[in-house]
Amino acid sequence: MKKIIVFSFLSMFILLSFSPDTLANGYGKQVSVDVMSYNIYHGVGEDEELNLERIANVIRDADAEIIGLQEVDRYYGERSDFQDQTKELADLLGYHYTYGANLELEPEGNQEHNRQYGNAILSKYPIIESENIALTSEGEQRGVQQTKINIRGVHVNVYNTHLGLDEESRTTQIGEILRLASQTHSPKLLFGDLNTEPTSPEYKKLIAADQFKDIFSDIENAETFPINNPEKRIDYIFASPDVTFNDQEVIQSNASDHLPIRSNVTFHR
Repeated sequence: MKKIIVFSFLSMFILLSFSPDTLANGYGKQVSVDVMSYNIYHGVGEDEELNLERIANVIRDADAEIIGLQEVDRYYGERSDFQDQTKELADLLGYHYTYGANLELEPEGNQEHNRQYGNAILSKYPIIESENIALTSEGEQRGVQQTKINIRGVHVNVYNTHLGLDEESRTTQIGEILRLASQTHSPKLLFGDLNTEPTSPEYKKLIAADQFKDIFSDIENAETFPINNPEKRIDYIFASPDVTFNDQEVIQSNASDHLPIRSNVTFHR
């Protein structure tokens, strides 16, 4: 009997000695977070006013913990007051961040920094890897951010993109993103303004690859553009098949020319 009691206490001690991160990595714990995709139109709202505090409030009110942003300026020009918009939003929220410049122009006037335009990821959790990868583009250069985020011990591969304006470019770019994502392990998230609707061939190519599922595919009234009487669903959150999700929402806001979308997602380990 004494041996059984000692063994029981020893087993309990070993179990309690594991950190939450260890449990998340190998002992079946589920980790849930709220995520968002948002084309912020360099912080300019329906009233044509530049207001990053308003963008931050939309994110804060939604309790979003990982956010993929598109159309983000960095020292770009007077339209955004030469702001480093990703850093300013991250400071307002107290989040980690990474920026991917797809346009890189020489400084304007007396400015010392190059003018940049691209995408950004904000995260409540540490970003442990980050890279911006150029996509084959006609006209404006496009890219995809590839990051790895440590969400309470679960390492999640997060992608963020803003695709081109013509079908041929988008089809090529989606193929490149799929090849890139195939080189990493699940779980995965993909945020983006794809500039195309779910009826398009390029969208169907993305879904047919079975690497990602569309979190909003069964949600009614999920259109995001324009913000008044939206007619098009062009903003998306995708997740790898091992990720579950609920509580999807299109958020009504006049802080940009797109409506943001958010969802709760759960990673199973």
